[in-house]
Amino acid sequence: MLMVDLIKKKRNGETLTKEEIYWIIEGYTRGDIPDYQVSALMMAIYYKGLDKRETLDLTMAMKYSGDILDLSMISGIKVDKHSTGGVGDKTSLVLAPMVAATGVPVAKMSGRGLGHTGGTIDKLESFKGFRTDLSEEEFINAVNSIGIAIMGQTKDLAPADKKLYALRDVTGTVDNMSLIASSIMSKKLAAGCDGIVLDVTCGSGAFMKTVEDARALAQEMVSIGKLSEKRVTAVISDMDEPLGFAVGNTLEVIEAIDTLKGKGPADLLEVSKELGACMLILAGKSDNREEAKKMLDKTIEDGSALSKLAEFVKNQGSDEKYVYDTSLFDKASLKYELKAHRDGYVSEINCEEVGNASLLLGGGRRNKEDIIDHSVGIILNKKLTDRVSKGDVLATLYANDKHKLREGSERLKDAYVISSEPGKKNPLIIDVLGE
Repeated sequence: MLMVDLIKKKRNGETLTKEEIYWIIEGYTRGDIPDYQVSALMMAIYYKGLDKRETLDLTMAMKYSGDILDLSMISGIKVDKHSTGGVGDKTSLVLAPMVAATGVPVAKMSGRGLGHTGGTIDKLESFKGFRTDLSEEEFINAVNSIGIAIMGQTKDLAPADKKLYALRDVTGTVDNMSLIASSIMSKKLAAGCDGIVLDVTCGSGAFMKTVEDARALAQEMVSIGKLSEKRVTAVISDMDEPLGFAVGNTLEVIEAIDTLKGKGPADLLEVSKELGACMLILAGKSDNREEAKKMLDKTIEDGSALSKLAEFVKNQGSDEKYVYDTSLFDKASLKYELKAHRDGYVSEINCEEVGNASLLLGGGRRNKEDIIDHSVGIILNKKLTDRVSKGDVLATLYANDKHKLREGSERLKDAYVISSEPGKKNPLIIDVLGE
């Protein structure tokens, strides 16, 4: 085969065969096919698209480009959860202990923050000494012994996707539905779970800004799951304002712990329960979402979810005392209160800008080499439709650097819109697709 012939083929709107797609991915992973030719192919795909069979073949080729986790030694039906990203999205920290407390094994592979969105691995590292660099054997042993483990993605898992994503990021070919779906699903399928629950967020704080785009992506990923004989459910959830009140690694961890203590924000609990209920159904623990949600409620009421979180934290190298006394977490040294400039209602919060403000405080990475300050972040004192008077505190920012605090507060100020009318909130759960 010649790469230039395949570029022309896709440029002309023709369909690539399975053999051609595998040949491209294998050659690019080995370094035999140069970036400039793959860039040309990605642009051709961006404009001409991939059909469902091509999308599946691309997904599977990337899945098999590296290691495949074999979780067959874990007893029971293993279920993973993945979010397409959001601001204040700490649902994994809430639902994973709840689901594990019902007896369903949670074997989860998670990532770090990307752009304005936070990552579960970064949040977990707020616990001093917490290890996410588990070997496959440690990962399996942890799930078998306590029912829950979360690890970072290994460098040998779907390496073709890492190379392709980096290339797409600098060639303007990220936002193609088939390429996004195959990127996410190649990693999830390589991670070896029996069932996958996808939280496809939409709104100002998500990568998918509209419900239509979120639904198209969800349908694409559910289709890949069905064609690869994997059970997949996609939940479309709203991200037009941050989830919960806390944005920033340690602040979000504390809010997740409060939720497991029965004192958390209603929106965070609602989304976590919806996703967790889908996990229980895929695992065969329940056959309807309402019953599954009651099972999850019970884990909070009887304290078993909080105990499971403590057990999980201790098992992966930290101290369970943080779970029972959140005052032990590191705290930022500086605080600034952003106040309302007029009377009215919070009619809009640009969710992405809230995430960017937290990033500027030091809670995220401007460059991939940046070291995160886990203690910084934002507490939202007012959210959508809330009534405010001039001088009321809209949000409280926490930082350890005066310059970063000034940058973050200026960014956050522009995120809030106060109007004479309250506006409206979107439903938190927009749709559920798949199993």
